[in-house]
Amino acid sequence: MFSYRHAFHAGNHADVLKHTTLVALMKYLTAKDTALSVIDTHAGAGLYRLDGDYTETSGEAREGVFKLLSKEKTPQKTPDGQKKPVLNATKKVASTDVLAPALQDYIHVLRGLNPQFAETGEAAHLKIYPGSPFIEQQFLSGRDKLKLFELHPTDFKSLSGNIEQLGVGRQVTVAREDGFEALKTFLPPPARRAMVLCDPSYEMKSDYARVSACMADAVKRFATGTYVVWYPVIPRPEAHDLPRKLKTLAVKASRSWLHAVLTVKSSKLITDTDGEVIRPGLPASGMFIINPPHTLKADLQAALPQMVALLGQDRNAGFTLNHGG
Repeated sequence: MFSYRHAFHAGNHADVLKHTTLVALMKYLTAKDTALSVIDTHAGAGLYRLDGDYTETSGEAREGVFKLLSKEKTPQKTPDGQKKPVLNATKKVASTDVLAPALQDYIHVLRGLNPQFAETGEAAHLKIYPGSPFIEQQFLSGRDKLKLFELHPTDFKSLSGNIEQLGVGRQVTVAREDGFEALKTFLPPPARRAMVLCDPSYEMKSDYARVSACMADAVKRFATGTYVVWYPVIPRPEAHDLPRKLKTLAVKASRSWLHAVLTVKSSKLITDTDGEVIRPGLPASGMFIINPPHTLKADLQAALPQMVALLGQDRNAGFTLNHGG
């Protein structure tokens, strides 16, 4: 049950999609004057070393965040003194040299945890990668609350230590509980505003059904919350059924929804010269948001084509972006 470790996958193409979307959501939701409750049902360790053994072994970050950053020149400064990422002139991306605002915001969060990277703009200086808890925490104001749940014993210990070093007191709480079940006790939130991120490992097939059941229960308890689900797009019926179930749930509840999928390569199995079947790794992932901010569609419309251009590994790379409600 506890074999999955996100450290192997930190900074991969799925994280680029997930965390770009998360940054856009947090930026919008925390701009309002009223308090926000953020609940992360499967928080992981919170921080990851991109030069550590796990990440070096998998090499997934090299095809994700490092591939994104390798297309940048040294950051230029805008008139207000802020650095902006500019792509190398050798490759145009989505008809523009400049990264989409949502991708710029994502990279800005990475800079905040990597001072040397912030100073030089060199991808080689990106050493620390934030999981969703540290991205969420970066946007909190004094009135907001963040609740983190993680069951994996090692990741829970790492998460607790990482959060403690922030010195944020009771604003961020960490619990070793089943996030699917724990969520029920926090909805509806006291301030009547909430965002929930649900992204389990999906290591167990039952996770797909638990996600849809959890979201259905959450919408019943608090219909106006923003519910964010990440899922892998793999050749498994449950993976393809999940977004359909979430869409049906949103439509029946008369809630708006947005569904984004980033594909970087073919999902077909590969056979090597010895006839051995090689699994291609994760080819695509999706984000499904119930009650998305009205700004999110435009954010992703600008960012997704650039993700495809920069992270795509073969001619099957592409994206879809649908919404309703």
